[in-house]
Amino acid sequence: MTPRGVARSLTIIRILWVAGFVVGTTTHVIDLVTGGTNVYAGFPDGVRVFWVSLTVLDPLAIVLIVLRLRAAVILAIAIMVADVAVNSVMVATHGLPVPGLINQIAFGLLVLATAPLLWKHSRPASARAH
Repeated sequence: MTPRGVARSLTIIRILWVAGFVVGTTTHVIDLVTGGTNVYAGFPDGVRVFWVSLTVLDPLAIVLIVLRLRAAVILAIAIMVADVAVNSVMVATHGLPVPGLINQIAFGLLVLATAPLLWKHSRPASARAH
């Protein structure tokens, strides 16, 4: 692939990542605005804290995708692995809707599949040459 093609691919991947984390941010903000502090009542406390924390972590991932790509790769992987794991358990035990989990799994797979490329190309060119 030409350097221009690589740059274009990296830009598309970053846009997809930002879009995915915008969806996550929007979802949790809407939940908090409409449901208030008891938005996730009925779920275990740890799960509730995790879901509320995504209101901060998802936009942080967006900022890092733009400013600090390597940090974004680490955070994005951590968020998606944890989110899919937590929501898989909640689907099985608390009846969360399956389509939402399927979308998260798809985005999580995108993150995992493209993270190595973003990681590789986030280093200075001199470091990539070695």
